[in-house]
Amino acid sequence: MSTVTDYNVFRGIFSSSSSSAIWSDKTRTFYYLQFESALATVQGRFGIIPHMAASEITKKCNVDLIDMEELERETRKIGYPVLPVVKQLVRMVNEVEPGLGEWVHWGATTQDVTDTATILQLRDTCDLVSKSLKNITCILREFARTHASTPMAARSNLQQAVPISFGFKLARLLATFERHQIRLAEILPRLLVVEFGGAAGTLATISNTGVALQVQEELAKELGLSAPEIAWHTERDRITEIGSFFAMVAGTCAKFALDVKLLMQTEVGEVSEPYYAHRGSSSTMPQKRNPISSVYITAMASTVKQLGAALFDAMVEDHERSTGPWEIEWIVLPQICTMTHAILTHTHEILDGLEVRPEAMRKNLDITKGAIASEAVMMQLGRLFGRQVAHDLIYDLCQKAAREDRPLVDLLSGNENVLNAGVTRKELELWCNPANYMGLSKEMTLRVTDPARP
Repeated sequence: MSTVTDYNVFRGIFSSSSSSAIWSDKTRTFYYLQFESALATVQGRFGIIPHMAASEITKKCNVDLIDMEELERETRKIGYPVLPVVKQLVRMVNEVEPGLGEWVHWGATTQDVTDTATILQLRDTCDLVSKSLKNITCILREFARTHASTPMAARSNLQQAVPISFGFKLARLLATFERHQIRLAEILPRLLVVEFGGAAGTLATISNTGVALQVQEELAKELGLSAPEIAWHTERDRITEIGSFFAMVAGTCAKFALDVKLLMQTEVGEVSEPYYAHRGSSSTMPQKRNPISSVYITAMASTVKQLGAALFDAMVEDHERSTGPWEIEWIVLPQICTMTHAILTHTHEILDGLEVRPEAMRKNLDITKGAIASEAVMMQLGRLFGRQVAHDLIYDLCQKAAREDRPLVDLLSGNENVLNAGVTRKELELWCNPANYMGLSKEMTLRVTDPARP
């Protein structure tokens, strides 16, 4: 399938070599063969198929022995890639001894092999995601602690709200990624389950052996998976759940990317993506340094979320084996998985080299000439003559400060109500200093970043 993740020019941006390898034809076929090898091994152990057959099948389950061009031709003709692989495997084992290859794929069906291979590919993808989440949280933890007391403006409706610390902003992101780590740990036991039930999931083909469920259990162990409580050919919640998780992770990265883009604006300039020569340069405006990784994260996250929605359609499958919805997974899972890992990679790269400008943060805090701390003043004056009265007074003074381009503290110190309340200029200056009104930014940041925190 030709997507942007396959293009030579873009595959290092919208994918990664490690994730692409997982979803390649070779890896998928490798896992088909791993299933067939494990099945033959277990069935030979239980005496369901001859020991010699089991041994030779295992020997021939080598992806380098598969003719990939033949596999492509036969898949186009048959419609599924499993049977062409099985036919090649049967042929190779029959070359050792005529008829021995007929024990290949004993009691299995195409979807058993396909679903199990998909689970193994998802397992490998989750390993990549888990490592990325660990790397990101490690960087965020140190970054947040470093800037636990670095003052900046919080934004509400894209307007300056109240002061916070930059570490507080990062700690919230850290806490979100830590929740994703917990979610992934909870999902994996539900996801990493073998599929082996035969035509309609009842194991009818080997039910007369008396050990059918034991074969299923041992097959799962051979593959490092768990046995299902019952067949799940057309119950696709496992797949949809992991796809939804990837969409959530992508969404978190996109929220971070959006904040970076906004903070990178020329008029704000509080952070920048990592710099190296010509990164984000314009073809016609030499002065520009555009966000790049954040842009890619935004685009890919939106795509992952849209593709993830298709997995909900894939859940609506007819009866015991479906006619079409299952194949939706074949189309969207490779893109969801490769782009999710790429998103995490870009996020890690931004964090690893993020340029932080505390001086710009302080400069922007001073734009309103103390008005950003108006809530602090309101709460102090509210104790003296009521919160609503104080609110209306500060509101009027903030409007006047903006019109006349004057510091709020000057207007407060000349206000009759404030003077009558006995408030000194020194007190007003303390209240109007944004750095004195960051609430528990530092304490909350240190709580989240505490190494002893579970």
